[in-house]
Amino acid sequence: MADDYRVILVDLPGHGRSALPAGRLTVDGMARDVEALLVHLAEGPVHVVGLSLGACVALALARCAPGRVRSLTLVNAFARLRPVDAHATLRLAVRAVLLGMAPMTAVAALVARTVFPRPEQAALRRAAVASLARTSRRAYAAAAAAVAAFDARASLAELRCPTMVVAGIEDSTVGIDAKDALARAIAGARLVLVPESGHVTNVDQPVAFNAVLTEFLAGR
Repeated sequence: MADDYRVILVDLPGHGRSALPAGRLTVDGMARDVEALLVHLAEGPVHVVGLSLGACVALALARCAPGRVRSLTLVNAFARLRPVDAHATLRLAVRAVLLGMAPMTAVAALVARTVFPRPEQAALRRAAVASLARTSRRAYAAAAAAVAAFDARASLAELRCPTMVVAGIEDSTVGIDAKDALARAIAGARLVLVPESGHVTNVDQPVAFNAVLTEFLAGR
């Protein structure tokens, strides 16, 4: 699929090779950073694909710079994050405690077990731990706070670009109700359910994800 499109991979602030800003990290601020990158690269309207936090940034970009967004693909996304159930609430509390006291490898291991729970996903868990553990404690906490403060519900009706919401049916981080509500609130949005997939659908079901994304982008 990458042969048919120019792919721009973005390290959001505090992730990868992008530094964490000195001030408070917000989703809107990250969206403005992405807009500035597109301006710098002289890119016209682009197809924006985002997962979880990246989907929040995609929504914010479509709100603050609609002329830059050709289409939106929102993967396991939400307009306002709320725990799925009591177990998810407890898991978030444990993550917060670990973030304050334990090494980042312990935080990463908890997240990895949540998003890749199956025995056959051991290799994916190891890769997730290695990747997440490279994120600093301060950057992880700042991103978590930005997600917790994010609320796009009031602006969803204003979005006019073609939108697809991809939902892993077994996602224990973002409930299916939140993803369904997101799709219903955006005019003309399409909800696609992916079986046997958790929170990271593009990784645990890459063939199915690439198929629906290719079909969605075709002709747009």
